[in-house]
Amino acid sequence: MSKRSLSWSLYLNYLVHGIGLIILTQNMQALSQQWHSPLATVSYVFSGVGIGRILAYFLFGRLSDKFGRKVFVNVGMVSYLIFFLGMAVVTNLQVAYGLAILAGVANSALDSGTYATFIEMGGRQGAANILVKAFVSVGEFLLPLLVAGIEATNAWYGWSFLLASVILVGNLICLNRQTFPPRNRVDTTTATTAQRLPKRRRVLASVGLAGYGYTSMALMILYTQWISLFVTRTYGFGGVLAHLLLSLYSIGSITGVLVVFVLLRAGVAERKLLLAMTSGSFIALAAICYVGIPAVAIVAAFAFGFLAAGGAMQLGLNLFLRLYPRIKGTITGLFFTFSSVATFTVPLFTGWLSTISVAAAMRSDLVVALAGVLCVSLTAWALRPSDPLTRDRRAINQIDKKVVRLL
Repeated sequence: MSKRSLSWSLYLNYLVHGIGLIILTQNMQALSQQWHSPLATVSYVFSGVGIGRILAYFLFGRLSDKFGRKVFVNVGMVSYLIFFLGMAVVTNLQVAYGLAILAGVANSALDSGTYATFIEMGGRQGAANILVKAFVSVGEFLLPLLVAGIEATNAWYGWSFLLASVILVGNLICLNRQTFPPRNRVDTTTATTAQRLPKRRRVLASVGLAGYGYTSMALMILYTQWISLFVTRTYGFGGVLAHLLLSLYSIGSITGVLVVFVLLRAGVAERKLLLAMTSGSFIALAAICYVGIPAVAIVAAFAFGFLAAGGAMQLGLNLFLRLYPRIKGTITGLFFTFSSVATFTVPLFTGWLSTISVAAAMRSDLVVALAGVLCVSLTAWALRPSDPLTRDRRAINQIDKKVVRLL
């Protein structure tokens, strides 16, 4: 098994996944004409992606523990291939909705096979999970440039879908020449640490990490959905600055991924790093929500992207996977099921809050951020290392008590 070759194939899938995340929104006008439907109906079709994720995540996670990671990485790639090819030519709205659901299934299958594979490669490959986010961001960055070029030359909109398809076909060939590590292979140190953790503390850590799976996704969705409108209406910022705050968030996210990757390779504890990032993101978001000064907003937007979207979610998943090293696929499915629920519930409650004010909708993100800090704090407390000296002293005291009783 060549770790490097396998890693690059897995990363390339996530560059395509980044394209898949926004390819429908980037082609809304063209799809509206292709389907002979208004934009509101086109937007409704996009909800199928979320449905596909919720339906498939936990099931695929459990099955990947049973049948292996390679199977589900292939399922994800083939599903995405059908999605891209189908969306390029489909004219029926019902078929388009089915393809959107298939894109959510593809996302679930890729995640179920990929994150566990990186952990099972051994060493410090948990750091490699962080780079997944970077490749997603690269895909999201490149696609709008491609779509803009297609529109400028009045070319067929489907070329963007076909390009993603070509990349997938080439990567399917490369990936299936690679050998995956044995599924559910457990690092001895990780397994020992997980076994020594008392059951009560493991349950508390699991609750905290599952909750963080929800809050980490909700935090990012809410910010990207409302930030531009919030600063325009609340602070009176111009359109350029409003969009700049979203761009700075993206730049901060990519920067954060690279920095976190380096820190993990250097041996920094994931538990401490995650707690620092969630606490810092809360402070940065508070500055955005209540300090209407452009310079502060610019710095805070970059910091928020760096801390909230710079691989923090992947850190949480890594901790969860190490907590249950023998069912990595199931844990991946569970973690991302909670994040998928966020994609549905955030638009619902923020839509209701926006009827009060846009500021109320945006500032509700602070409640989500605080909940995330509490979830991570609970996890960090539950996973704290036991002091060997204290443990030994307790053992000695118990022996002394028994000796006294005997005497």
